[in-house]
Amino acid sequence: MRLRPQGVLLILCGSALLRIALFSELYLRYVKEGLRPYLVVSGGVLIALGLLGLLARTHDEDEDEGYEEEGDDGESDDEAADPDRPDTHAHDHTRNPRIAWLLTAPALALLLFPPPALGSYSAEREEARVAAQGAGTFPELPAGNPLDLTLGAFASRAEWDTGASLKGRTVRLTGFVTRDDDGAWSVARLRVTCCAADAQALKVEIRGEDAPAADTWVTVTGTWHPTGKPGTDAARPVLDAVSVKRTKAPSDPYEKR
Repeated sequence: MRLRPQGVLLILCGSALLRIALFSELYLRYVKEGLRPYLVVSGGVLIALGLLGLLARTHDEDEDEGYEEEGDDGESDDEAADPDRPDTHAHDHTRNPRIAWLLTAPALALLLFPPPALGSYSAEREEARVAAQGAGTFPELPAGNPLDLTLGAFASRAEWDTGASLKGRTVRLTGFVTRDDDGAWSVARLRVTCCAADAQALKVEIRGEDAPAADTWVTVTGTWHPTGKPGTDAARPVLDAVSVKRTKAPSDPYEKR
């Protein structure tokens, strides 16, 4: 039996989808949590189509072998010598060039070595402003210090809150490290609407502590550092750090809206 690369490719792609969506949480690197059932179903369908293609190929080859045996037994000398008789076995147009097998390499790589989540490279090139209609007063923050905040919540208050609700509060932010060419560094996280393709970067500049290596996940505790009038370009999210601790990357590396 000759395996067709199309069937093998479908099986590999389906297996890769099932590996990241059914047997692990790697799918969270690429899409939102609610899309998991669709990935699992898609993986199962791809594997089924690949198996059907391989089985159909085997059935066709069995029929061809039977036809060749029957023709060898019943063909007359005149028919064999007839130059005008079409040669039905001279060319097999169902065969694929051997180079087509190279298409299975990316699918196999995806199955064995899933790519990592987006990191500092993406954040440095896709720094997006927090969606807001303009400056204004924000609701009061919950009691307690330090207060765990998402990067989006901290950035929006730092840039747009005319009531300065961050003033005097100790906050704790978690994200990965990005470093600028001028020596400044930030803690960052990517926010997705649907999948990794539409990711937007949220960054908070950190002052007062040395920068860990880029892409290191850290939890930073500190206080808000005002930089300008809310609603203007001068107002940027900056944190005066009192401690920086390394932490493990979360299973879902992206920040939800």
